[in-house]
Amino acid sequence: MARNTPSVERIAGARINPAGVTGRMSAADLVDTAFLAYNGRRLREACRLFAEKMLAEDVIVGVSLTGALTPAGLGMSCIIPLIENGFVDWMVSTGANLYHDAHFGLGLKMYQGSAEADDVALRKAGVVRIYDIFFDYRVLLSTDAFFREVARQPEFQRAMGTAEFHYLAGRYVAERERVLKLERRSLLAAAHKHALPVYTSSPGDSSIGMNLAALEIEGYELRIDPLSDVNETAAIVYDAKARGMKSAVFILGGGSPKNFVLQTEPQIQEVMGVAEKGHDYFLQVTDARPDTGGLSGATPAEAVSWGKIDPDRLPDSVVCYVDSTVALPLITAYALARRKARKPRRLYERREEMMARLKSAYEKVLRKRAAAEAKSGRGAKRKSAG
Repeated sequence: MARNTPSVERIAGARINPAGVTGRMSAADLVDTAFLAYNGRRLREACRLFAEKMLAEDVIVGVSLTGALTPAGLGMSCIIPLIENGFVDWMVSTGANLYHDAHFGLGLKMYQGSAEADDVALRKAGVVRIYDIFFDYRVLLSTDAFFREVARQPEFQRAMGTAEFHYLAGRYVAERERVLKLERRSLLAAAHKHALPVYTSSPGDSSIGMNLAALEIEGYELRIDPLSDVNETAAIVYDAKARGMKSAVFILGGGSPKNFVLQTEPQIQEVMGVAEKGHDYFLQVTDARPDTGGLSGATPAEAVSWGKIDPDRLPDSVVCYVDSTVALPLITAYALARRKARKPRRLYERREEMMARLKSAYEKVLRKRAAAEAKSGRGAKRKSAG
């Protein structure tokens, strides 16, 4: 070996020399000791990024949910504990996840089934399938009826964003849980209890939106305002940064909720022209490839080019190529084992305050633009006169 050639010890990381796995290990200890390479190591990095950095007291955590996670029970097993321990501060979800979440809060049943079942036979039997999850078709009808009845109430007869709709609807789900003597079944109910704002990036693209559309035909006045959601989510991020805090995004899957939670920074920087640098922490669990060009597989490095991620914080970004149904329980268990609970932020109750801060910053930009345009106009007139 040449005299100045570095040894492997000098250029390598920690030695791979794990102890044997035992039945006495906690999930967190298993992740730390046995997940040493490949996607197992990425999952360990995800667990550590979430627990050690994203859950610091000065970090606001936004979570996006894509894929049928709540029908699989992950709302109850993982999301609700994360909410209760203050590990999630705001959320963007597909409407489908929130609709299927409500089944559990209403006391309706979902079952483990088989992905190899005969779907024609299931249809004849009135059974609906989500891969290997089965439920009675009447579960859909009962949940539809619930949301229509709730949305007919006087408090809903106006325009509102999805966070307000989910907060109000969550109160009704929580009351149904109470009457049925159920506990910790619905994340909508948990979000209401902890005043956690929950947004839907495509409010018409779910059974909840379908039922609200039917009420519009009936003449009810509820209108979902997605533009207010764009401003409110941007306000959450800007408020955190303006108060010297950091912003973290925890992305489960991809799709529209991923974009919605990330576009907060381009909304602040590109559209409003308010100086900002991007989210501080990026954690994604996905099975999507980046080379197909879809947003679901887009990397944090690519997000830097849009201003979505602070380029100086790119090392604090992890993409874990694992099914969310595998990763989320492990990340949740790791965080609960390694991090003390945080006090819930109750950001829903601060929406007006956060919007006022963002509006003030934008108004300053508008005044500067107007002054610059006026100055430019005076200069053009002087040249013309000369």
